[in-house]
Amino acid sequence: MRPDRQQLIRTLFDEYIEMYSSRDDRLTCRFSHNFSGYAGSSDVLVTDREEWIRITRQDFAQVPDRINIEMLDLSLQDLTEQIVVVTAFFHIHLPIPKPILSHETARLVLIFHLENNCWMIAHSGISIPYGLAHKGEIYPITRLEKRNSELESMITARTSELAAANRQLEILSNTDGLTNIGNRRQFDLMLQTEWNRGLHSHSLLALIMLDIDHFKQFNDHYGHLAGDDCLKQLASTLSQSGRRAGELVARYGGEEFVILLPNIDKQTLFGAAQHIHQLIQSIAIPHAKTDLGIVTVSVGVAYLSPSNQQNPLELVRQADAALYRAKLAGRNCIRFMDER
Repeated sequence: MRPDRQQLIRTLFDEYIEMYSSRDDRLTCRFSHNFSGYAGSSDVLVTDREEWIRITRQDFAQVPDRINIEMLDLSLQDLTEQIVVVTAFFHIHLPIPKPILSHETARLVLIFHLENNCWMIAHSGISIPYGLAHKGEIYPITRLEKRNSELESMITARTSELAAANRQLEILSNTDGLTNIGNRRQFDLMLQTEWNRGLHSHSLLALIMLDIDHFKQFNDHYGHLAGDDCLKQLASTLSQSGRRAGELVARYGGEEFVILLPNIDKQTLFGAAQHIHQLIQSIAIPHAKTDLGIVTVSVGVAYLSPSNQQNPLELVRQADAALYRAKLAGRNCIRFMDER
């Protein structure tokens, strides 16, 4: 375990113990809305956060003075970036003359979950052998093993759920909400990834950047809902236009799209650009404000062999400059970075 993570987990545990020992009501604000837990010799698994807050306050009211925790052993587990577990064994010294629990070994399991940049307590389970042992047992081994099994199952299930949620969140954060293709964030990430790969493979990395001609006039004439449909049709067409390994189609912004093509030769690149240009014309989306009466695009194409003397933004700059020249040339055409 990394030292910084170990320190984080220990700090979370120490803060919990201090608040619990001092009967600090601020502890009730640290319970997750997805909380579960059980206390002492209870056989009831509490899954309602408000009920657990009630139990905690009842605990504090019954013994309002500070209690002493005599730590015997501590285990820290770093399950995921968002889930950590602490298992502690200790004696409880209550502020009363009778040492009712001071010689009994209690076990506390805490699960902390990172929620909105705050570490919340998702599970708290304390086991005290007092009153739990089955017939023929000195310590409640059978019940503790069952608790451990339930806890492991819960951790496995919650870890799986969190992993699935994180995967979905990653997909959503990299997807354009309107067109359902890659967004600017995904393009930036892939550009850096493919640039780094190209540094080792010494292969060409190419970028096709295209812009819908007179799109403002399209929106003004047909309305923004039709404009959204136009963007969706183009995105669908581009994403189905013969995907190669590593190729990315993304909405760069507004009516601009980009196609990132790693490990490609110039002849194939030129053919791909011409194919895309013709393919968009072939779907023939009506556009009364263009010469052809259909939606057309201006295309800029750039290619570089990644090197340490340049950065990935140079590829974007070259493609953008080529796209600008295509617009100056009257739109509905292709310009390459080495054309003037």
